[in-house]
Amino acid sequence: MKIAFFDTKPYDRAGFEKYSKDTGLEIKYFETRLNPDTVSLAQGCGGVCVFVNDDVGAETVDRLCEIGVRLIALRCAGYNNVDLGRCAGRIRVVRVPAYSPYAVAEHAIALLLTSIRRIHKAYIRTKDFNFSLSGLTGFDLHGKTVGVIGTGKIGRIFIDICRGFGMNVIAYDKFPAEGRGINYVGLDEMFAKSDIISLHCPLTPETYHIIGAEAIERLKTGAVIINTSRGALIDAEALLEGIKRRKVGAACLDVYEEESDIFFQDFSGHIMSDDVLARLISMPNVIVTSHQAFLTEEALDSIAKTTVENILAVERNEDCENEVNCSGGKAGD
Repeated sequence: MKIAFFDTKPYDRAGFEKYSKDTGLEIKYFETRLNPDTVSLAQGCGGVCVFVNDDVGAETVDRLCEIGVRLIALRCAGYNNVDLGRCAGRIRVVRVPAYSPYAVAEHAIALLLTSIRRIHKAYIRTKDFNFSLSGLTGFDLHGKTVGVIGTGKIGRIFIDICRGFGMNVIAYDKFPAEGRGINYVGLDEMFAKSDIISLHCPLTPETYHIIGAEAIERLKTGAVIINTSRGALIDAEALLEGIKRRKVGAACLDVYEEESDIFFQDFSGHIMSDDVLARLISMPNVIVTSHQAFLTEEALDSIAKTTVENILAVERNEDCENEVNCSGGKAGD
């Protein structure tokens, strides 16, 4: 099978070339993202390999089917950017459900510690030989209550790390992980009691803007919000307003609602056109990283290995445990 690999970054190639070697797979790498205007690049390919910000909506899926593409291989866990209904019965969709849950959970903790201990501010100061401690007072994690929304693999690892800090953990999940010793509560109770809220759930119609204006009103005043999952879990404008009113104490964001045309690119020499993102970044209690929580050597290797295995399984017309059930949910869920 020939695969058109979209949204290629320098760090992608090594793993995919390693695991596709001697398999017969031919991978054509493209820096551009997949969308209706770039579908023609996949002409002559049996499959496409895409990432989080590729547009695999209805029009793209129709065009892919027209040129004979029979596989969409996601090199990520989420598939909210794919029109599954349009794919049903026409094109197979596979994903990487868990590449390195440790990478994402550890990044969430890194963001939290950086924020509450003002490490980023201290780093900038000492570069100018300013060793004043004024304005750098933080707070202990020990004894604080953290609310975790989503208790899949990443959420559970995050919980384990928080317990190591001596934190009180409460959680919310529509499908609780039984037998894990997790204290599940309703969202209202979580918002009222949590000093920190961390999001580790997929983006679905139910979780869209799960942190919006109404939820922010119910938050414990001064709560810290962490999001390393999907940007649209948070209403960015409502978050900004909550920060301005001092309702939200801090925000640690690795994802952003309108990131698709911004993240993974260098805009350092340009005017930022997204006013909400620009204002969030300007806030002293907001940390933004550019969807890098997954970016570790271990995760990249796992993504490449699993994606190639998924592609080969489909090429052999075998069942694939990582195939998405296009009629709703993941196969086997």
